[in-house]
Amino acid sequence: MNLKGKSAIVTGAGRGIGKEVALLLAKEGASVIVNDPGVGRGGEAEEGAPADDVVSEIKAAGGNAIANYDSVADYANAGRMVKSCVDTFGKIDILVNVAGMLRERMIWNMTEDDFDAVISVHLKGHWNMCHHATKVMRTARHGRIINFSSDAFKGSVGQCNYSAAKAGIIGLTRSIARECGRYGITANAMCPMAATRMTVNDAVIAGWKRRLDAGLLTQAQYDARMAMPGPEFVAPMVAYLATDAAEDVNGQLFHAERSRIHTYYFGEEARSIFKQDDEGMFTVDELISMVPEGLMQGIPNIAPKEDPK
Repeated sequence: MNLKGKSAIVTGAGRGIGKEVALLLAKEGASVIVNDPGVGRGGEAEEGAPADDVVSEIKAAGGNAIANYDSVADYANAGRMVKSCVDTFGKIDILVNVAGMLRERMIWNMTEDDFDAVISVHLKGHWNMCHHATKVMRTARHGRIINFSSDAFKGSVGQCNYSAAKAGIIGLTRSIARECGRYGITANAMCPMAATRMTVNDAVIAGWKRRLDAGLLTQAQYDARMAMPGPEFVAPMVAYLATDAAEDVNGQLFHAERSRIHTYYFGEEARSIFKQDDEGMFTVDELISMVPEGLMQGIPNIAPKEDPK
């Protein structure tokens, strides 16, 4: 068991990817706090306590786990969750932030509450948990943080709130990696592709079909989404990042789906244009000429204007 003696918190662990991560961490020997407030896809109240079911499954398999029902969006609750891990298991070695929600609307139809609620759970929730966890990990000079972003960070139609949060999580994760690496704490992010109640249901599929028909999705993209693999394929990479073997993997972003895992190349200088004298300020007229020929040559508009005719 690669995580024997470790203790972990997995948020959003009652269903989907979080559940699979919690089960695998426990199987690998970690004691796990299974956090899930038991809300719906859009954050609405629901009956039941899925965290209890996951804890029962872990214990039935011989593992060690307790349930937690708090919302990560609440700063004080996040602190209590970390304290509970330390009080119950003696420490916190691993934090996996999976908890999330969706409120999907085009930006002109999105309400302020739609935006704030998604940012609060995803981005602020990640920060809340990492803030409290790193206080303990820094003293112990050891920790593994795995945050969940999404390929939506590239921009996603009808999900500007979610895309903004997921892009923010990448910046948050890389900042934590730079700040905390010298204390033996690593921070990495995952962009999974997996079929869960968050990603695939009748309404979502209908939305994909509309985007396909409107030319906003290619047929290949639509087919890939319809064949989306299960969440169990994401968990092994998360468990690996939680091990001591991954101590030098820090500040990275990974994509996982089925039998493929890849990294991303981003944040580096790609193309440049220069003034000939290397000192003067560009004029607008110069940029009108030089940007299309230099910076943007061969790079298409990701959403060209439609012909109203």
